[in-house]
Amino acid sequence: MTLHLPRLGLGTSDLGITLGDGDDDPEECVTAVETALDLGYRHVDTAQMYGNEHLVGKAIERSDVGRDEVVLATKVHPQNLAYDDVIETTKESLDRLRTDYVDLLYVHWPIDAYDPDETLPAFDRLREEGYIDHVGVSNFTVETLEVARGVLDAPIAANQIQLHPMLPPTEGERAELLPYAAEHDIEVVAWSPLARGEALSLAPVRAVAEKHGVSPARVILAWLSDFDVSVVAKASTRDHLEDNLEAPSLSLDDEDVERIESIEERKRLFDREDAPWNQ
Repeated sequence: MTLHLPRLGLGTSDLGITLGDGDDDPEECVTAVETALDLGYRHVDTAQMYGNEHLVGKAIERSDVGRDEVVLATKVHPQNLAYDDVIETTKESLDRLRTDYVDLLYVHWPIDAYDPDETLPAFDRLREEGYIDHVGVSNFTVETLEVARGVLDAPIAANQIQLHPMLPPTEGERAELLPYAAEHDIEVVAWSPLARGEALSLAPVRAVAEKHGVSPARVILAWLSDFDVSVVAKASTRDHLEDNLEAPSLSLDDEDVERIESIEERKRLFDREDAPWNQ
């Protein structure tokens, strides 16, 4: 079975759950997912770490879109990557998501309890038993992918990594990663493509947006799509969801691309000292 990921998916990090400040708005997440599905989104991405799987599941159940039409992905928390914990917490995720299976289950980060020889056989077992359709990884480099491929029976269907104008696909470990993924039929999925909104105010991005009469978000998503990657972008309002959905239809010329790639600022969000690129 081959994984077919839509080029644009809905990211749900922080939707409905704001840890620590008491301002949680669960309906924000439910409404966003329902609206996205109504507009034509068919890829929804969540994680144990986000704390909103129950809200995503509620939205999909309430939607008029059939469960079998949605590519539903979640990720196992780095602290839950011991063999038994992977099995137990994935089943708990399925309960929260109100589904018998997920299309794609990721190792969220190769850190904390992650041990390839212990963690990955649990993913194989879940796939063999029908709880997941595809195995994915997140925040992996070529080196960690090589190790994982050597342990897994299942193919790695996707690697979700951070990509945006301040962390472009053509530099660092990413420059090696994209060709490797293409060679081994691994989908690259970009997370935080707008850098939590910080990339929207970058002058070159705004200049390209003004030239085409579109939003900066649409420019960034269109730019990333030219690298043949899928994108999960968070949005909570209908206007933003609709705008993001139009990004693949925006054609950028060489001048536009040069402007975006002239950005010199480099920033990695949510970096970890024990992340593989820091070793």
